[in-house]
Amino acid sequence: MLWTIIVILVVLWLLGFITTIGGGFIHILLVIALIILAVQLLSGRRG
Repeated sequence: MLWTIIVILVVLWLLGFITTIGGGFIHILLVIALIILAVQLLSGRRG
């Protein structure tokens, strides 16, 4: 589920470079998704 959300956000982020639809909002969501991914990967290694 998390990977699906990340892929969708990356695609929308790349589309943001082509068009100007929701540029700032997409960038914020992408940063949040990357932080969540990093936390999940780091916590998974400890477990």
